[in-house]
Amino acid sequence: MGKKVKEDKKPPPDDVFDTLAVESRQAGTVVLMLSSPEEDVQSKACEAIYKFVDKCDENKKQLLDLGAGEALLKLMQSEDRIVRRNACMAMGVMTAHPEVRKFLRKREESVPAFIQLLAPEEDTVVHEFSALGLSNMATEFSSKASIFESGGVDALVKCLSSSDPDVQKNSVEALAQLLLDYQSRAAIRDADGLNPLLELLKSEFAIIQKLSLLALDRASQDSENRSALRELEAMSKLIDFVAHPEWNDLHVMAVMVLSNLLEDIESLELIKETGGLKRLVALITDQVPPEEEPKAGTGKGEKKAGSRAAKKSAKGSKSGKKDESEKEEPPPGEAIIPTLPDVKMCAAKAIARSAKSAENRKILHEQEAEKMLIHLLSHESNDVQTAAAQALGVMSENLLSKDSIREWEGLQPLIKLCNSDNGDVKEAATLALANLTAGNSTNCQEVSNLNGVETLIHLLADSRDEAVANTCCVLTNMATEEGLRSEAQGKGVVTALLEPLKSQNTRVQAKSSLAVAAFVCDADSRSDFRNAGGIENLVMLLHSGNDEVRRNAAWALAVCAVDEPTAIEICKLGGMDLLQEIQVSGTRKNPFAEVALERLLDANLSAKYSLTGQLSSTNLIEDGFYDAGQIRPNTKFMSIEDYCKQELNDKRPILFIVAKADPVATQSASNPELEAKDNSKTNVSGKSSRTGREGKGPTSPGRRRASMIPDDDRKSKQKEKEEKQKEEELQAQLQKEAEALANSENQPFNPPTDSNLVKYIEEVTERILQLATATEQVKALAQFVADKMGGCIEKGQLPNFSWELPLSQVKFELKSNVVPIGKIKAGIHIHRALLFKALADRIAVPCTLTRGEYNRAWNEVMLPETPEQPGAQKFPPRCFIVDLIHQPGRLMRSDSPEAVTYKKL
Repeated sequence: MGKKVKEDKKPPPDDVFDTLAVESRQAGTVVLMLSSPEEDVQSKACEAIYKFVDKCDENKKQLLDLGAGEALLKLMQSEDRIVRRNACMAMGVMTAHPEVRKFLRKREESVPAFIQLLAPEEDTVVHEFSALGLSNMATEFSSKASIFESGGVDALVKCLSSSDPDVQKNSVEALAQLLLDYQSRAAIRDADGLNPLLELLKSEFAIIQKLSLLALDRASQDSENRSALRELEAMSKLIDFVAHPEWNDLHVMAVMVLSNLLEDIESLELIKETGGLKRLVALITDQVPPEEEPKAGTGKGEKKAGSRAAKKSAKGSKSGKKDESEKEEPPPGEAIIPTLPDVKMCAAKAIARSAKSAENRKILHEQEAEKMLIHLLSHESNDVQTAAAQALGVMSENLLSKDSIREWEGLQPLIKLCNSDNGDVKEAATLALANLTAGNSTNCQEVSNLNGVETLIHLLADSRDEAVANTCCVLTNMATEEGLRSEAQGKGVVTALLEPLKSQNTRVQAKSSLAVAAFVCDADSRSDFRNAGGIENLVMLLHSGNDEVRRNAAWALAVCAVDEPTAIEICKLGGMDLLQEIQVSGTRKNPFAEVALERLLDANLSAKYSLTGQLSSTNLIEDGFYDAGQIRPNTKFMSIEDYCKQELNDKRPILFIVAKADPVATQSASNPELEAKDNSKTNVSGKSSRTGREGKGPTSPGRRRASMIPDDDRKSKQKEKEEKQKEEELQAQLQKEAEALANSENQPFNPPTDSNLVKYIEEVTERILQLATATEQVKALAQFVADKMGGCIEKGQLPNFSWELPLSQVKFELKSNVVPIGKIKAGIHIHRALLFKALADRIAVPCTLTRGEYNRAWNEVMLPETPEQPGAQKFPPRCFIVDLIHQPGRLMRSDSPEAVTYKKL
């Protein structure tokens, strides 16, 4: 046996503490251990804290309250690698709690500490948790600014190339948060971070792909970044990404990035040259991309049997190719897998977004993007249909696209979508139709051929306001064609437009008013609209606070006011007063209201003369015209019926023009004997039956018996009988008065008659109309008017001319304030000028009527200054004022001193 060697165990030095194994279950104890000078103790304490805070959020808050934050921040800068690593792990996990982030925001050294740990010499684990801490802190704006200022973008970009997927994931997530700020978008380009983001699309982990797409989406919102991505062939890479069906859950985000890139015309031109747009369209429509189509053979039936495009293109020739398709199986990965509806929707939105630029629309049209959108209209998803219809609406702003969509049969599915139960689909479809029919008569005709008019009229009663407004636009566009307008009128579009006019939506009110103006352009449609109560709705829209609603309503009223019945209806409903208020207002005044008021006044000359004091030569006075005097702009204009119902007063009379003889006088003059008989019958029938019984006659037995009754009893009974008869007569009289009142209210209004004016017109027609020249007619007519109105009045004698008393006598005789012009035998300027205008219009002598001040009025005529002679040189006619007072028939040039004197007091 060998000799045993004795182990030499040296005892620890006297100044060193013996090793102590401590077991603690209290977080406070571990936090105290962080302050230990021993690195081993610090490392183990950090590791214990990491495990503790990773369990739940409450633990994170508890350790923060115990003061672990300060100690961990200090240890993150320790010289020992293990201590730095464990401290970084613990603090990185703790940043998930908002209170911890709030604490770190107050410490200026926190963000630089995390960024410093992203240095290449640090461990991968340190990189992972440092990036995690930065991604959590980047959710607040102030932390984003601090990370950007501390150079965090460059450090994070370098971590994107790490081989560890966790580092990649946390780094790209932090960058995605930072890219919400526009400064970081420029910084990531300067740090060459766009290419690493594109490379991460090839990652095996879906979360990394998703975060990289999110970062690219935010980065591509910057125009310079889009330019850099084009140089990196980002669009081709994204289209390749969409071509992988196994990543279909991320295709939406990829298309969103493409949508940003396609905003620039340079991107569209690039994708056009590379064929990427057609490839994308093929992927979205579930067809074979162009480069994958077989080159052998030229017939459609020789396409790959596994492709959906081959099946669709082989319409009607399935029988001869079925056997071939069964024999040829597509190679793996070549069969078309449909893209998800969300991807199709995003693609359509991307087209719509890019097509907002005119140059982009041109390129998209050249690449036949409309075909893809029309194809998507038949998709079963409502969201896809809505996005496709919206994109077609934007594309249709291109004139060539309007024709292409029609040629590719895009109108029929749009009309079909108008019957959808989904409100968004209807809104988008009607918007597309509105843009397609704007300024394109061929598309309007095609909509009619596809029975779209009935669908559109039915949509006017829809509950979706925007769909109704768009439908009104489509109908307005179609109304420009006379044939289509007549077709829509025959199908009841005029009455159907009443419902949108009652809407509370201002856009619906504006568009429906415009549609009304487009369709009520003939007498029949105006009559239908008026009888249906549509005028009241238009007048109510004049109260709107929306400028467009007021303008369109005023324009519709201007169209409606062309004929007299509608103009009268508008006046009755207060339309004229509202239009006057709008024109007086400084903010609501608009030219449409001015046109409406002018047309309304042209159709109601009585109101025009009272409001403006002017009738032009084209304003012909007809029966029913009345001069109510000058009224203030804010005063309500009353009808002749209202004036006739007024009690007799001492105000100026209402001068009435009516060439109608009194039928009672005519009948009494022609049949005096019949009138006498009628009067006698009336007198006989007017006697009461009681007076007939009181006449003399043979005494009946009853009377003989009554004579035998005592006088007192007989008197009392007779008195009771008389009182009873009086009560019966009183009740009968009250009943007759009530019936007469009811009959008078139900009977139509009968205006006063004027047989004298009828005679005047007959005389003027017989004597003056036959004269050779207009000058002779004017002079003769002036003399005729003066003779009927009291003759000529010498200058200076006008105040002595008695005309007020005779006029008051006429008012008293008629028991009315309305006086027919023919009953006035003594008149001055206002009476004579009105009669002259009324008679001149009957014999086609053009003249005006102007009201002045202080009962002045005059007529102006356009006549040649010298008598016309055959062969002589002709000059333009000049304006003359006709003297009806002092020298009837004298013509005064309108700018002469005597004409000025004639017009003033």
